[in-house]
Amino acid sequence: MSNKKISDLNSATALQGDESIVVVQSSETKKATLHQIKNYIVSEHLTAEPDVDVNLDVSTYDEVRMFKFSWNGGSGTADYTLPSASSNPNRIIRFISDSTFVNNTHLDLYPKSPETLDGSVNAYRINKAFEGLAIWSDGTEWYIIQKKA
Repeated sequence: MSNKKISDLNSATALQGDESIVVVQSSETKKATLHQIKNYIVSEHLTAEPDVDVNLDVSTYDEVRMFKFSWNGGSGTADYTLPSASSNPNRIIRFISDSTFVNNTHLDLYPKSPETLDGSVNAYRINKAFEGLAIWSDGTEWYIIQKKA
């Protein structure tokens, strides 16, 4: 097949998302699926609600790199636990709130115990519209690498 022209290949079919995409880096061959690559590009949209705790350290969010939050309900605080920094070395995650956030709606991002976020076990609070945060893991703790407020 390596000697065929593109025009000589079989007709293209729609991707399903679970096909392997192969890349050669130096002498190492790596593969990923379209679903995995998509999660680097497309955000995960979550709806935060008062007094609701959400654990982001579950397999559903393993490959997500961008979380967009909306708020639903009255005043209050929603607590979100970050994925484990030790399980995610060199991972960057971005968070952004949409126009539904106001001063009396709070989304607190907590590091997974006993890890830290910028050296603290305290939460980072998102409490206004269009606020953003980018964090990076060194494999031990999360670091805030960018804020938009």
